[in-house]
Amino acid sequence: MRFLGTSRRSSAAASAVVVAALLSTAACGGGGDSDSGGGDAAGFNAAIGKVANSSDKKGGTLKFIGVQDADSWDPTRGYYGFAWNFMRYYTRTLVTPSAAPGEKALELKPDLAKSLAKVTNDGKTYTYELKDGVTWQDGKQITSQDIKYGIERQWAQDVLSGGPVHVKNTLDPDGKYKGPYKDTSKEGLKAIETPDDKTIVFNLPKPNSDFEQMLSMTSSSPVPKDKDTKSKYGLSPYSSGPYQFKDYQPNKKLTLVRNKNWKKATDTVRKALPDKITVTLISNADELDKRLISGDYDVDLNATGLSPAGRASALKEHKENVDNPETGFIRYAAFPQSVKPFDNVHCRKAVIYGSDHKSIQTARGGPMAGGDIGTNMLPSVVPGSDPKHDPYGLAKSDGKANEAKAKEELKKCGQPNGFKTTIAVRNNKDVEVDSAEAMQASLKKVGINAQVSEYDGAQIAGIVGNPDVVKKKNYGIIIMGWGPDFNSVQGYGKPLWHSSNILPNGNNNFAEIDDPKIDGLFADFEAELDKGKAAKIATEINNEVTDGAYYLPFTFEKMISWRSSRLTNTYSSGAYSGQYDYASLGVTK
Repeated sequence: MRFLGTSRRSSAAASAVVVAALLSTAACGGGGDSDSGGGDAAGFNAAIGKVANSSDKKGGTLKFIGVQDADSWDPTRGYYGFAWNFMRYYTRTLVTPSAAPGEKALELKPDLAKSLAKVTNDGKTYTYELKDGVTWQDGKQITSQDIKYGIERQWAQDVLSGGPVHVKNTLDPDGKYKGPYKDTSKEGLKAIETPDDKTIVFNLPKPNSDFEQMLSMTSSSPVPKDKDTKSKYGLSPYSSGPYQFKDYQPNKKLTLVRNKNWKKATDTVRKALPDKITVTLISNADELDKRLISGDYDVDLNATGLSPAGRASALKEHKENVDNPETGFIRYAAFPQSVKPFDNVHCRKAVIYGSDHKSIQTARGGPMAGGDIGTNMLPSVVPGSDPKHDPYGLAKSDGKANEAKAKEELKKCGQPNGFKTTIAVRNNKDVEVDSAEAMQASLKKVGINAQVSEYDGAQIAGIVGNPDVVKKKNYGIIIMGWGPDFNSVQGYGKPLWHSSNILPNGNNNFAEIDDPKIDGLFADFEAELDKGKAAKIATEINNEVTDGAYYLPFTFEKMISWRSSRLTNTYSSGAYSGQYDYASLGVTK
């Protein structure tokens, strides 16, 4: 999952110390009370693991503010996590994450469908029957053909590029279907059958234990064929949910109003409390924090967490409005194996041992604003994760560099005097630069001289996502982060670790892992329908990746979020990277 980071240059180390002190005070109950926003602020971490300000009161305007528009509001094309969360206002899917705090949200619930799938044919056939009374914004019935067409749009990558294609790759791994804009047959994609308007059947070429998770993503929502404006659909998507687009000016503002033809009786997940939802987009991230704290707006649309200055102000004066959720992301450094000497596992281990993980954590904002020191490569929201798996002793040493072990590994890899390499960081992600500089300083002590190279953050696909460019520029270390598209080892790790995802452009397997054992374990995971057994395979995959030293995990990321006092039904959702569950939010006035 793509995560939007904002550029907020600051002295991260100093900020982390201030934030840590303030959070200690907040945890003990000190500091001033907050009435920012004109309601009950509920308390520090009131929306973590529980619901803050529970209410069924309808009415009012819920006001979002952000510094970045969605990559697309077209459910087929959008890939930002915050956009998937927001899209549930106007999209519905056969099944969807639960409306519940924390990891409880990971349980799927029927949405357009009457029940979860009826799975037959040894896990290769999924059948759903649609609920009665589910309609579009014009009152017309949502049909199984609408759902099929919405999913078929994933095949139109020449027109609708950018979004997740998990269902596409699962149903049509050989890419035989041409997509709805090129296919002239009445049948369409043969892998999806619609025997009548209320029944839809998916026929997989082989079992995939995560298939229903894929169908819960907004990219599997219905689209009416006669309303599809193709590349322009994201400007005014047609609503199957409780709200519909009224006014959208890209990079400026968005307004949603109630969809009068949505029926609450058919939707057990979305509360649909506000009468109107507005989004205001500005360019200055620090100004965004000020407007949130002053009570002008309710929610950070982009869910990036407060800036260092905003954190300090919020924790000192308005601690009751602050939450500190885990995001489900891991921030890390990847070691491309095409760049020497990172083809040697001992050279990779030398960098892991030689890095001061504590100073990197501090550069990222400390344990509260940055997250716990990473010990392995699978986030806690993914079944099979094991935070105790710590082959490099990072938790035990509190992240301190182990210079003796680093020098030992350098000898093993034939580089006893160290080596030179380059750390690639995005020029619009200041925290990555801070992390790289902290890493650079500690590596120098063991003879590894790393130059920090900033590249255009808008050009990931063609720079660090191009293995030829990576090798040419000697990018031995790439700093990046990743969160799960859906909460499984397949949804998180397959884009990063499977050999099929080493791409000539747009590559996310930055470490260029091509390991038959890891590929085989992914195949075993996908075929395993028993959740307990699948989780054990996920653990094994993570251990192979972590022990192979392909990555240096920085942090299991956390952020400091602002919660307006006007908000009701507020909780951090494990299904949306620690973001508040937007579809449940209401306001007091």
